[in-house]
Amino acid sequence: MKNRLRVLRAEREWSQAELAVQLDVSRQAVNAIETGKHDPSLPLAFRIARLFDMPIEDIFDDEQA
Repeated sequence: MKNRLRVLRAEREWSQAELAVQLDVSRQAVNAIETGKHDPSLPLAFRIARLFDMPIEDIFDDEQA
């Protein structure tokens, strides 16, 4: 699944570790999501969307369209 997580994080000048703390996940989890190696769970996707104050669809693209 494509996502804009890396771009959104960089816009705020947050490290992967800083974002991980805010989301209560490991830095490795943030890296895996950013690189597309892992899709976030639905609850985590909602936490990410709330943190960035954006709809989930604006962050994640399921590439089905």
